[in-house]
Amino acid sequence: MPVEVVSFLFSKENIRKSLEIQIIFQCAPFLKGLKAACMMNLELQYWRDLETVFGGTDMEYMLLSENKERCLVFLYRRNVLSSYLRKDEVRNFLKIYGYACQNLETALRRLSKRIRYYACQKKGFPHEIGVFLNYPIEDVRGFIEKGGKGEIMRGYWKVYHNPRQAQLTFMSYDKARVSAVNEFLAGRTIREIVGIGQ
Repeated sequence: MPVEVVSFLFSKENIRKSLEIQIIFQCAPFLKGLKAACMMNLELQYWRDLETVFGGTDMEYMLLSENKERCLVFLYRRNVLSSYLRKDEVRNFLKIYGYACQNLETALRRLSKRIRYYACQKKGFPHEIGVFLNYPIEDVRGFIEKGGKGEIMRGYWKVYHNPRQAQLTFMSYDKARVSAVNEFLAGRTIREIVGIGQ
């Protein structure tokens, strides 16, 4: 994508459009249904505008943490993420980090609490969040065990296991981003990009 296009898209002239393009760039695989969830780091002023952007879609969002200027927002599709978190492999992994996983709300509250604790203590980050973001469990485990070093490859996440599958996933995510950006440049709204009202 040409630098001029990216520069135009991220200009601050229109706050709503700036928010929408930030969502598209950071969350295209989620918007296109390839992921159950995604996470965004936003300027705090944008938090109030998320309802306008996502109202009427199946996408929900939760504030994980905030400071004076920025906030960390978790976006998800309730049914898809709930189903994913019920998988035995996922539940067993998250139990190690104190997640009871009885329901989605309990798990997300625990995640938010851990993120806020780590932020207050300035002690890193709860990297199990990678599981909530649909990263392969083996890669999340590898990242935690190796302290974020020694990966085989990197892209949307650091890969420690099955690089071939990760490369295919990265390619599908890239394709989703290009598609979403092109649709946005053609005048489609986020609701239209995710397939609402077509």
